[in-house]
Amino acid sequence: MFRRTAGAATQLCVKWRISPDIISYASIAASLGAALCFYESAAYPSLLVIAPFLCFLRLWFNMLDGMVAVAANRASLQGEIINDLPDRISDTVIFAGVAHSGWMHPLTGYWAVIFALFTAYIGLFGQALGVGRQFGGLMSKPWRMVVLSIASWITFTNRSSVSSMESLTIFDWSCILIIAGCIQTIVVRLKRTVFLLRKSSK
Repeated sequence: MFRRTAGAATQLCVKWRISPDIISYASIAASLGAALCFYESAAYPSLLVIAPFLCFLRLWFNMLDGMVAVAANRASLQGEIINDLPDRISDTVIFAGVAHSGWMHPLTGYWAVIFALFTAYIGLFGQALGVGRQFGGLMSKPWRMVVLSIASWITFTNRSSVSSMESLTIFDWSCILIIAGCIQTIVVRLKRTVFLLRKSSK
């Protein structure tokens, strides 16, 4: 369903010869906007409503760049780098914005982004070893953004109750959930990669 929303945009990008690389860079811009919204949300709580939409816009651009590359027959090894690197930058800046939003303990946010980056790194193992990139597991990139978005909207509706940092907040628990999901995802992707390596060596 999410991919179908980019069908018309893909055709327009191909028609207007918009480079997939530019779309990849646009995902970083959307992520910076989301990070800024999270960072300023303690002073302007309404930004907690806006930030998730920018997170989803980031995901939309991440999806669109690949669709345009395939439709325009412009997929390349260099494009693989430009397609993947902005994702890692986006994860980092978004979680940094959340970590310093004032709604959670910063270290929890940083541990979440560490595990998010590690999850993506493990997924690339299979591709590097010639058995295909792995996308399995519960906490892939889209679901990390979904969890953050739900936490953001819940925090907005219950912001009056977030009066102390002595206990874990909604954002803290969301990042703990992301960390747990990333661990499961890492295990799933590692097991699948090892299985495919053993299968290919027979």
